[in-house]
Amino acid sequence: MGSIVVVDFWTGTEYNLLPVYAVGPALAAARGPIKNVVVMGAVAVALCVALAARVNLLGETRAHIALIAIVYVTFAAVYAARSRLRVEQRLVDVQEVASALEDVLFAPLPPRLGPLRLAASYVSASQATRVGGDLYEAVTSPYGVRMVIADVQGKGLGTVRCAAAVLAAFRETAHDAPDLVEVGRRIENALARRTDGERFVTGLLAQISPAGELVLINHGHPAPLLLTAGSRVEVVEPVVPVPPFGLTELAGSSGRLNSMRRLVLHEGDRVLFYTDGLSEARNESGHFYPVMERAGRILAEASPTTALARLRADVAAFTGVPPLDDSALLLVEFRRADGSCG
Repeated sequence: MGSIVVVDFWTGTEYNLLPVYAVGPALAAARGPIKNVVVMGAVAVALCVALAARVNLLGETRAHIALIAIVYVTFAAVYAARSRLRVEQRLVDVQEVASALEDVLFAPLPPRLGPLRLAASYVSASQATRVGGDLYEAVTSPYGVRMVIADVQGKGLGTVRCAAAVLAAFRETAHDAPDLVEVGRRIENALARRTDGERFVTGLLAQISPAGELVLINHGHPAPLLLTAGSRVEVVEPVVPVPPFGLTELAGSSGRLNSMRRLVLHEGDRVLFYTDGLSEARNESGHFYPVMERAGRILAEASPTTALARLRADVAAFTGVPPLDDSALLLVEFRRADGSCG
């Protein structure tokens, strides 16, 4: 508005910019409270009257039209500001709910759990929130540390509902279920009860005993990487493929029992669990991120937390663009001297 005054003085009496002062309340509607819009409207009227008096236009139709335009724009700006403030408040409420949901779905994992050192990382394709369909969790049990990492098919609130159902069932069951087959069965039942039944969930259940025995059941999920203390990298493929959660009953109980993969971890061995947001990250040429070739070398260095941070940086450098899909990572390192589960 100050610039308009300067231009109005500079152009002289031949031209006048009286209606243009309505830009003040119009712009004020874009930010700040309604009071700012009203103040700017009053300032615009005052400037319009002062400049009209300077060039003897107070009684002219041109001045009356300019004043009417400013008043009209001010009322319209008040309405726009009021609507904007309502939308902003709704967004604040939604963000608070999303933040609370994040705390429930992604409670921070402790750096050590039984004989394991742990690090987890979640990156959402959404810039506004990290709530999505990928999930992870780790808990102790009398049988060892039990973990789940999963990816719900689809997008939207239904995806979040499925993720919450999987996490709730795992947390409720993992402490006392006799084996991972029972944990998987409880997750399957929870999905059937609490969701619309139209989604499936790829997931991986794992258990690491205090002695280092690793048991895996893979429900159609990307196979984890085993990084031995001797710098060997191995993909831990399932013995027998099992359909994702939501479709597991197609395989029956015997299929799940036969799918249990067992191996023994040694001191310093690391296992990377991840969702397909990592393996399907692409660069500009359309090539997928080579998990085995690049992740193995990076994850063998430093602490688990630092290793995951370096892996995230390497993926970002490889793709050159923000993530297009959610991605969850869980890195565990076996350290028998760290304690035992219980």
